[in-house]
Amino acid sequence: MDIFDLRSALAFLKTFPDEVIETDVPVDPMAELAGVYRHIGAWGTVMRPTRLGPAVIFHSVKGHPDAKVVIGVLSSRRRVARLLGTEPANLGNLLRNSVNAPVQPVTVPPDRAPCRELVHLATDANFDLNALIPAPTNTPDDAGPYITLGMCYASHPDTGVSDVTIHRMCIQGKDELSIFFTPGARHIGAMQERAEELGQALPISISIGVDPAIEIASCFEPPTTPLGYDELAIAGALRGRPVELIDCLTVKERAIANAEYAIEGEVLPNVRVQEDKNTGSGYAMPEFPGYTGPASNQCRVIKVKAVTHRKNPIMQTCIGPSEEHVSMAGIPTEASILDMVDRAMPGRLLNVYACSAGGGKYMAVLQFKKSVASDEGRQRQAALLAFSAFSELKHVILVDEDVDPFDMNDVLWAMNTRYQGDVDTIFIPGVRCHPLDPSESPEYSYKRTDRGISCKTVFDCTVPFHLKDHFRRAGFMQVDPTKWFPDHKE
Repeated sequence: MDIFDLRSALAFLKTFPDEVIETDVPVDPMAELAGVYRHIGAWGTVMRPTRLGPAVIFHSVKGHPDAKVVIGVLSSRRRVARLLGTEPANLGNLLRNSVNAPVQPVTVPPDRAPCRELVHLATDANFDLNALIPAPTNTPDDAGPYITLGMCYASHPDTGVSDVTIHRMCIQGKDELSIFFTPGARHIGAMQERAEELGQALPISISIGVDPAIEIASCFEPPTTPLGYDELAIAGALRGRPVELIDCLTVKERAIANAEYAIEGEVLPNVRVQEDKNTGSGYAMPEFPGYTGPASNQCRVIKVKAVTHRKNPIMQTCIGPSEEHVSMAGIPTEASILDMVDRAMPGRLLNVYACSAGGGKYMAVLQFKKSVASDEGRQRQAALLAFSAFSELKHVILVDEDVDPFDMNDVLWAMNTRYQGDVDTIFIPGVRCHPLDPSESPEYSYKRTDRGISCKTVFDCTVPFHLKDHFRRAGFMQVDPTKWFPDHKE
């Protein structure tokens, strides 16, 4: 497997019969494209009917004769595992190991940068982001065309340390993007705030259509990757070679050399824009909890200086509430929890699943092994550490080693047979979580003093150590079913 960009990733996936489908039927990027994919493979928190399915390549995109759009590249845990050369249950540990053995990115000359094949400068008379970028809307209510998988890369104005993050960006004009920063949650937001204090614009690049390892790595958050940790180094560790960057043409920043598109620009200081100023819809776009978020009046403005891209570029996009978000946000969450808990109590936490129902952020299932009597209670300590490892986590479900944490039916079985609500529920009220949860608001309850304030909850579905012998699951004979059914697969 030699994956180094989006095209090599798609070529690899096409070697499997069930990972990619393609269509030449013309599709409108305005709501229709996402509407089609919702039925094919979105899954996650998308309203049913939908299913877990293949990635889709749309070859004929209305208004963009030279471009394609791909969606759903990471919308399956199995697909992510294939792309990263591991098994689905091992993804959290693989990423954890990569965080602890980073391979820093390198800068290469322009002749090694496919993203520089075609150049469009904002000073050109016919420059227009709407014509250059086939950015879709997810629904008819969206504020506008969104770049949902743009790798934003910027550097701190004081220290020069760089960071890559994904933010929602809406095309607002021919050379203008809005960008939404979740308050206090992302490093590039902190960099922009510091640049604004200095009265400076923040140079930024936005790389679209990259190696999936970069997309996964970009979703790590503090404290696993503190300010000053360049998440591109995690992607380098995953691939065993550094991510290649190129110096931008018009701003003092770098972009990902193998990207399909590279947008160059500056985040303007002291400028805010109403996200839905062109539509007045009142909405932004569908977010990972499954609801369409309200349009913000606090979006920053990126003044675009240039767009460069490959010949016949592939625009990569995603549906906000889909399984793709679960993969990108959830697997780094798992890695962060595994790392923090194992440092505190080695060998006890066997695995973690940031499940689809929580969008990869709100809920985690922790598989914990109690080996001796003194391990009783440590499972709850592990839950507290999980909340510290990932601040946006809302619910933790604890299960024993004989429960498959990746099978939610098995997890709910444990809840139904090994859990008593008045004994095994731990509430931690009044803690900051994530503002996109609509139940975390003063309108929902007077106990919510501010939007984003939540009650974090632990559901301890583990058996008390002294009762383990009373909760043994039915033991079947161990056999190899392929003797009777050669084509059987687990």
